[in-house]
Amino acid sequence: MEVGGSSESPSETKKSKSKTPRKTKDAAQTLKQKSPAEFFADNKNIAGFDNPGKCLYTTVRELVENALDSAESIAELPIIEITIEEIGKNQYNSMIGLADHGRVDEALYDDFETVKAREKRLAKEARIQENQAKSAALGKKGKATTAVKPIKSRETSYYRVSCKDNGRGMPHDDIPNMFGRVLSGTKYGLKQTRGKYGLGAKMALIWSKMSTGLPIEIFSSMKGQSHSSFCRLDIDINKNIPHIHVHEKRKNEEGWHGAEIQIVIEGNWTTYRSKILHYMRQMAVITPYSQFLFKFLSGSPDKNVTVRFARRTDIMPPAPLETKYHPSAVDLLLIKRLITETSKQNLLQFLQHEFVNVGKSHAERLIGEMGTDFSPKMAVKSLTSQQIVRIHQLFRQAKFDDPSGDCLSPAGEYNLRLGIIKELHPDMVATYSGSAQVFEGHPFIVEAGLSLGGKDVKQGLNIFRFANRIPLLFEQGADVVTRTAAKRINWNNYKINQTQDKIGVFVSIVSTKIPFKGTGKEYIGDDISEIASAVKTAIQQCCSQLKSKIVKRIQAREQQERKRSLNKYIPNATTAIYDILKEMSRAHASKKRRYDGKDAELLKQVSAQLVTQETLREKLAQHVEQVDYEMAMEYATQTGVNEEPREEIYIPPLEAECSFTEFHSPIFVFRLFN
Repeated sequence: MEVGGSSESPSETKKSKSKTPRKTKDAAQTLKQKSPAEFFADNKNIAGFDNPGKCLYTTVRELVENALDSAESIAELPIIEITIEEIGKNQYNSMIGLADHGRVDEALYDDFETVKAREKRLAKEARIQENQAKSAALGKKGKATTAVKPIKSRETSYYRVSCKDNGRGMPHDDIPNMFGRVLSGTKYGLKQTRGKYGLGAKMALIWSKMSTGLPIEIFSSMKGQSHSSFCRLDIDINKNIPHIHVHEKRKNEEGWHGAEIQIVIEGNWTTYRSKILHYMRQMAVITPYSQFLFKFLSGSPDKNVTVRFARRTDIMPPAPLETKYHPSAVDLLLIKRLITETSKQNLLQFLQHEFVNVGKSHAERLIGEMGTDFSPKMAVKSLTSQQIVRIHQLFRQAKFDDPSGDCLSPAGEYNLRLGIIKELHPDMVATYSGSAQVFEGHPFIVEAGLSLGGKDVKQGLNIFRFANRIPLLFEQGADVVTRTAAKRINWNNYKINQTQDKIGVFVSIVSTKIPFKGTGKEYIGDDISEIASAVKTAIQQCCSQLKSKIVKRIQAREQQERKRSLNKYIPNATTAIYDILKEMSRAHASKKRRYDGKDAELLKQVSAQLVTQETLREKLAQHVEQVDYEMAMEYATQTGVNEEPREEIYIPPLEAECSFTEFHSPIFVFRLFN
C-alpha cells in the first residue's frame, strides 16, 4: 500500500538524503607550492622565533653576528652599537597611521571583569584582611599572603631594534635581495660560518612583517665610497621577493663605512632581558677584540639599561677560509651538483681539483679501482647515474688522509684567556687549544678555558658554550659540554670542589660543519665520540694547569698558618730560652760549669744585660719574617707573580702606519716594532 502517493523505496529514500560531498578529480589532484619565505614564516620556530621574547633575542643575535662577520671580513676591529627602543601602543599606531580608538564594548576584551567576578575578588580580599587583623590582635604572625590581582590585559609590546657596525657595507644594488629574498646570501659554501641557516636579518624581517607590518630600514656604505645607500623594504612572503619602498643614494660626507639596520618587531623584553644581556656578555668573552655598546631605552628612564663591553686587545683571529669537500663527506646529490658546477673537463681533473687531499696519483688509483667503464680522460659531464653511484660507493670505502684545520679560525688561547679575565675577573684561569681533528670528513678544533672564582659567578659549574664563536644559551642540559663537565670529569682529582667552588667552564668548538641537534640548533649532541673525547681532553688539560696553581696556593696558605703558629709561641719560647740562658750564665760565673768560645761570649752578654728577653723576642720575630719572605719569593718566582699589587693596564692600540713583527704564544703576544 502506498502512503502519500510516494513510489520511492526505503533504500532509495536514504540515498536521496545523503549529503556527503563529492571530491572532484581536479580538486584531488591540485598541487600547492610554498616559497622559502612562506615556509619559514609557517615554521618560524626552526629559526629560533618561537615566541615574542625569543624573537627579540634572536633578532639581536642575528644582527650582532652579521655585524661581526662584516667587520672581520675586512680585518677591521669591530665597533658595534645595539639599541632596543621600547615603542608604546600610541606611538606604534601613529607609525602605521592608525587613529587611537577607545573601547566601546568592554565585554569583548580578555581583561574584562564581570560584576560577579569582581564581587568574588573583593570578598576574598576582605577575608584576607580580616584574618590578618585577627592574627595581629592575637600577636600571631600569619602567613604572608598576596592580594588577589585583577585580570591584566595582554598588551602587545613593540620594540625598534637597531644595530650599527663599522664593517664592509653592502653594494647598493644587492641590498634588496640580501634582505628581501630568503636563502640568498654570501655565506654559502664549505667554510666555518657563524650562521645556522643563512637567514640572518631576513627572518627578523619576516617576523616584522607578521607582527607589525612595518618595513626594515638599511643604511650602508662601503669603504672609499663617496655615497651611502638607504633602503626601506619589506618582503613578499608568497613570492619570496623584496618589496622596495625607497632605494636611493645619499652623500657620505663623514666617510663612514659599515651598515646600520633598524627594524620594528613585537617582542618581550621583560622575560628575555637576562638572556640578551647574558648573550652580549658571552660574546664579549669570545671576541675580546670587539667593542660593544648595548642600550635599552624605555618610556620610563629608571628602566633604561646601558652596558659597554670594552675592547681588551687588537689581536684578531684570521678569517676562516673556504675549503673543498672531503671525499668521505659527500653524498650523491652533492657529487651531481659538483659535476654540474665544475669547470674541469675530464674525470682526473675533477677528482684533483674539486676534493681535498686527492692528488694526481691518488686520483689515478681511484679511477683504476672504479672499473673498466672509467678512464682519466673521460668527460666528467658525460657520467651516467650508475657511474656516479659507483664513485660515491668508492668514496665511502676508500681511505683518504684527514683534512687539515688550516681553513678554521678558532678564537685562540690568547683571546679566550683575555675574554675570561675581562668579563669574569677570576682568581685563576687556564686555557687550552687542541689540534685539529676530524668527524665525518669535517675538521674541527676544540678550545677550552677554566676559571675559579670571579664576579657574578655562582657556586658549582657555570657552563659557557660556543659553536663557531657564537654563544649557545638554550638546551644546555643535553649538550656534549655540559654532560662531559658534569659526569666525565673527576674534579676532586684536581683539588676542585664541584659544588662549593665557583667554576667557569668555557668550551669553543669550530668546524666547517657543527653537528647541531634539534630543530633550533641550540646544542651539540653527545653521540659523536670524536667531539666528546676532544672536549673531555681539553677540559682535563685545563684542570691539570689549575691543579698545579691550586697546590701552590695551598702550600702558601699552609705557610701562612705556620707563620701564625710560630708568632703565637714566640713569647713563651723567648721566656723559656732566656731563663735557661740566665741559669747557664750564673753557672758559668760561679765556675760550676765552664763554657768556651761563642757560648761564653753569649753568656757574658746575658750577665751584663746586653742580651735581654726583648732582644730574643725581636730576633725570633725577624727570623720568622725572613723565612716567610724567602718562601714567598720562591713561590712568586715559580708562579710569575711580582711583589707589587696587581693593576689592570690597558694599552691603547698604535696607529695603523706602525710596522711590527708579532710572536704569538698561547698566553701572550710579543710585538717587535721596527
